[in-house]
Amino acid sequence: MPVLKYEQIADSLRRRITEGEFGPGDLLPSGRDLCEQWGVSRATVNKAFEMLRADGVVVSRQGLGFLVTDVPLARPAGGRRVNTARTSDGRPFRRLGVPAWELPPERIRGALDLRTEETALRRDRLVLLDDGSPLSLVSAWFPHEVADRCPRLAQKGPITEGTTNYVARETGRRPVKGSDVTTVRLATAEEAARLAREQPLAVAVDLHVACDAAGNALVCEEGVTPSDLWERVDNYPMGSGR
Repeated sequence: MPVLKYEQIADSLRRRITEGEFGPGDLLPSGRDLCEQWGVSRATVNKAFEMLRADGVVVSRQGLGFLVTDVPLARPAGGRRVNTARTSDGRPFRRLGVPAWELPPERIRGALDLRTEETALRRDRLVLLDDGSPLSLVSAWFPHEVADRCPRLAQKGPITEGTTNYVARETGRRPVKGSDVTTVRLATAEEAARLAREQPLAVAVDLHVACDAAGNALVCEEGVTPSDLWERVDNYPMGSGR
């Protein structure tokens, strides 16, 4: 499928942000400059900016233009339906520790279709409520075939453009199918501490797997959320009403 012009512009700006040309709070090139550079209409440039805004990469400032966001956004594990964006259900988060290669738990290994002794790259984040308190502890696991081609996944800081867009840009693979499984259990001591809760603590565990067009897993995320903060809302048709 050919890449539309506004998508090319958005991808170019993402790359420049990721490579450090524009940092948090920096002003992006003006719409007029981008129109001249790419030979496109203002409407096309506006679509590119809207893509970046929907992904939480930039914010609009009246009289200034578009700036790289200061506060990174991330979503809890699961619920990544088509046409959803980080800004619609994303929340501020903190990156925890340093990404590391580890032997994943059995559930993760099975979801990624890994061999028994095969490692995966683990990245942890703590998704926050509006008051800054913990909402959900999320561990993202990437197989070698993805992480080896995406070196920034192994770095400590957040990826401004979002891991989905970064992985797609580096590998050419985008998620086209996702699966979510929710279970309940008691939190481990480490999980309770990171969630700033006392034990015993009942938690909901969301296991999310994103696969590409060939059915191969790109990432497996496990989100641990205190039971009193976890909620799922489904809206669906139930017939014609006749």
